[in-house]
Amino acid sequence: MSRIERRYFGRLVDGTEVEAIDLIGDAGVSATILTYGATLQALRAPDRWGVEADVLLGFDTLDGYLQDGAYQGATVGRYANRIAGAQFTHAGAAYRLSANEGPNCLHGGACGWNRALWSVARLGPTADGGVEVLLSHVSPDGDQGFPGEVWVEAGFLLDGARLTLSYRATTHAPTPINLTSHGYFNLEGGDASVLDHRLVLHADAFLAVDARRIPMAPQPVADTPFDFRQAKALGDQIAVAHPQLVQAGGYDHCYVLQGARDVGLPVAELTAPRSGRRLKIGTTEPGVQLYTGNVLGPAPTGKGGRLYGPRHGVCVETQNLPDAPNRTDFPNCILKPGDVYESQTWLEFDVTP
Repeated sequence: MSRIERRYFGRLVDGTEVEAIDLIGDAGVSATILTYGATLQALRAPDRWGVEADVLLGFDTLDGYLQDGAYQGATVGRYANRIAGAQFTHAGAAYRLSANEGPNCLHGGACGWNRALWSVARLGPTADGGVEVLLSHVSPDGDQGFPGEVWVEAGFLLDGARLTLSYRATTHAPTPINLTSHGYFNLEGGDASVLDHRLVLHADAFLAVDARRIPMAPQPVADTPFDFRQAKALGDQIAVAHPQLVQAGGYDHCYVLQGARDVGLPVAELTAPRSGRRLKIGTTEPGVQLYTGNVLGPAPTGKGGRLYGPRHGVCVETQNLPDAPNRTDFPNCILKPGDVYESQTWLEFDVTP
């Protein structure tokens, strides 16, 4: 039977306790969520022989997450991805944001929601046999320069082999909102390269970026190394001398998902050839950031004493499009008072023969 375990994980410098909530399913899949950063700390799934392994990079202790600069497993916001020049204008008012990646605001600023201590709002079994935890956070007006006090919830629901991530937010003043889970996957459950992982990504276009990593106009993936509409290994063309790959040191680009689609169907599938583990991903969001961990470094020490390096994990981050607060041609990202931001992404595991 599915069950929940709640335990101590560490203390912040001010003495506040951080908890770990284990969601243990009945299909060999389990997840661990931290109240620090609403972080997905572990995600275990069986291989084709039934052997379970943790397929998410991360840390065994809270200290690793406090030192980490790569957002490993964190819920990032108030705005995931980049906002150009750490500024935007809405209704004639200009807002200066926290600039934490050169001139840009990345993942909500220097002290985004990945650095917040979230509260447990609800946890327990669901009516259909799953288990869930709901975390909440209040972001004050002016947090990292963003306007409006925001009430946000992050839900994690494990039902069989599927983990569903749900986000909900309201505000008292117009503000950009864009949340994602920044997990680094290695479906072999180790610390080796993921370049042999095979990816399918149902997107006809991707956002090329300028030298500041700010998106330009969408470009077709056809006849480029960015075409994953048919399964291919991440490493098949990553070394091709395409200017976008050279500039980013690999894949670090947002894909524009095909418009009208059934959100119950996967937009991406990631498969590990040796273990046979396959991860299917579905979402309500219009974009997916593909990041091949190009600058992952050896510190801090990862799980089991591992030293993660470049391309030891891959991120498949469902989200709105980067820099949308400054782009009228991108989907709206401004949450207004009286409206509700809602986003859902599901991760489902199975194995290939």
